[in-house]
Amino acid sequence: MGTLSMESNVQRRLDSLSRHLLLSPETVDNHLLHLNHLGAVQLRSVDLVPVIVGGMVLDIHARPSIKANPRTTTPGKVQYVRGGVARNVAECMSKLGTRPYMISVVGLDMAGDLLLEHWKSSRLPIEGIRKCQDAVTPVVSIIFDSHGELAAGVASVEAVETFLTPEWICQFRCNILSAPVLMVDANVHPRSLEVACQIAAESHIPVWFEPVSVSKSKRIASIAQYVTYASPNEDELIAMANTLSCSHEFHPIQRLDKNGNRLSIESIFQMLKPAIWVLLEKGIKLLILTLGSYGVLLCSREGPDFMRKAAENTNPSSFGDRLHELVSSSCPSDQFSSRGVWKIQSIFVLHFPALPASVVSLTGAGDCLVGGTLSSICAGLDIMQSLAVGVAASKAAVETEDNIPPEYCLKTIADDAQRVFSAARVLFDE
Repeated sequence: MGTLSMESNVQRRLDSLSRHLLLSPETVDNHLLHLNHLGAVQLRSVDLVPVIVGGMVLDIHARPSIKANPRTTTPGKVQYVRGGVARNVAECMSKLGTRPYMISVVGLDMAGDLLLEHWKSSRLPIEGIRKCQDAVTPVVSIIFDSHGELAAGVASVEAVETFLTPEWICQFRCNILSAPVLMVDANVHPRSLEVACQIAAESHIPVWFEPVSVSKSKRIASIAQYVTYASPNEDELIAMANTLSCSHEFHPIQRLDKNGNRLSIESIFQMLKPAIWVLLEKGIKLLILTLGSYGVLLCSREGPDFMRKAAENTNPSSFGDRLHELVSSSCPSDQFSSRGVWKIQSIFVLHFPALPASVVSLTGAGDCLVGGTLSSICAGLDIMQSLAVGVAASKAAVETEDNIPPEYCLKTIADDAQRVFSAARVLFDE
């Protein structure tokens, strides 16, 4: 890339930053930008950084080597794994070239030390992570079955609700106002969720809501109007739809027909469509519905043109230049189109298939899907290209015992994303 092109790319970022900070582009030029003696453009301040609000958790993973029996111990392997939905998403993003700003809380204990030391060693900012004498660092103990699925678990995450307060979040108002995107996880207290989203709304920062669990997904109630992206699984979708419609009319679906055969993705969507519509009608712009081996549905009341343009409202980060280059060259943004004139009661649905994988553990797969998608959005890719990257990132996650793979190969991620993107199709357009 030539110097003039580099200058142009950076200038666009600076102009966007100046709008966030209510400064003139000339003022930002004078304070943040200079040319070094080699002619390369450098930023004297930080680039626009996505903000992640939520839990940092120490996971204790127990994998029995034989079938576990109740009321007795079972031989197997027990290991400490760094976890927490928001933390997992942030680490995934960092390994894909994006450096997120984490707002969270830990206690002054062994678990907190393990989490913080890793964050420091990854050279990620720790100023937003509250260290509390009175807090017990969140810990989740998980027992897996022989297929890598969650068999049982106990979560102790009260510190996130108690100490991740509105007052603490407000200290990082400037970070949120200048972020390309804000992600919040539902471990956070509803009032703190609301405050974070209200700050983002002041500067039209897109918000991603990650439901975490069925019970906590109901916290969408007070922030639905602020949410651009939401990423529930089927059970969380049902809970969110019942909450937002103040009813109990939606129930989990059966994925097998009366003969025990696996239903088609078209049939799955038709059964879930009423619940999907509730979320879209309540203001969520883009619903990313994860369906395990069925893949992912991307649903919106708008068509593909909106999905392509949605990323234009996100200020791209320079950290994702390589990811953008690799993916945009193989995943053309104009691949999908609407069949007709868009109507008020329309819904547009794209299906992204899951990739074949050698499953070791499914823990962290959903978080990597979110992290991969968010990194791509921050790199300036549209939501359709970004979600293909998310599926590729989640595939890598299930093939490791860790919540997040030790490292990502961007070329492999881009190749897998191209496979997903090429196989994606319009499922419903009406």
